[in-house]
Amino acid sequence: MQTLQSDIDNRGVLTLSMNRPDVHNAFDSTMIRELTRALKVAADDDAIRMVVLTGVGSSFSAGADANWMRSQVNASQEENQQDAMKLARLMRTLNYLQIPTIARINGAAFGGGLGLVAACDITIAVESAMFGLTEARLGLAPAVISPYVFRRIGERYARRYFLTGERFDGKKALEIGLIQQCVADNELDAAVEKVIRQLLKGGPVAVTICKQLAFAVAGHSKKTQKSTDEYTSGLIAGMRSMDEGQEGLAAFLEKRKPGWADD
Repeated sequence: MQTLQSDIDNRGVLTLSMNRPDVHNAFDSTMIRELTRALKVAADDDAIRMVVLTGVGSSFSAGADANWMRSQVNASQEENQQDAMKLARLMRTLNYLQIPTIARINGAAFGGGLGLVAACDITIAVESAMFGLTEARLGLAPAVISPYVFRRIGERYARRYFLTGERFDGKKALEIGLIQQCVADNELDAAVEKVIRQLLKGGPVAVTICKQLAFAVAGHSKKTQKSTDEYTSGLIAGMRSMDEGQEGLAAFLEKRKPGWADD
């Protein structure tokens, strides 16, 4: 794989590390494809008990890659929707994977990177990690990732952070429910290992059924999510084609403020 490191230990713990540290593990079409494929392979392998998702270097994932975003500027609305559906498929695959998933958040998680966090079962971050749903500042919306983020932080905080695009630290992420545990940077591996050992104490079939139970009680499934994905991918595709979205993307790529920004 070009963008991922894949390691499995003798306990059946698969670690997938996003491996583009030079761009803070920002994802492009290749990473989206490779990560989706790796998760599907893990789902079909009875020897794999769980997946740990993390990033190489100092960041978890900065969200969308600049070159990937550049391709969206000149793409048609239909092409943009197809692109958005690929990201939606990744999020849906991760969220509804039948085995446990752990987000080992070693650094910043913005935009779609934050969406990956929200789609994992167990979320542990270092205190120095920063988070943000910055899409509105580009004239866009966190559309595809919104169902997963909303289930984590609820309407109260979604109505703030979807709109402001402001960044917040690990302490605030813990307070609003985005993550479940916040630890000192040098304690991350120990904290993840502790959770792994707890998961390994459960029967593999029982753990899978318990995860499915949580979704059933919450009233959503992979099937219902697919319908939502069609709406959210259409929404973001339309916004990318609008004048405001075009200006926001252009400003980001040209490293300037968009026309509507006051400061």
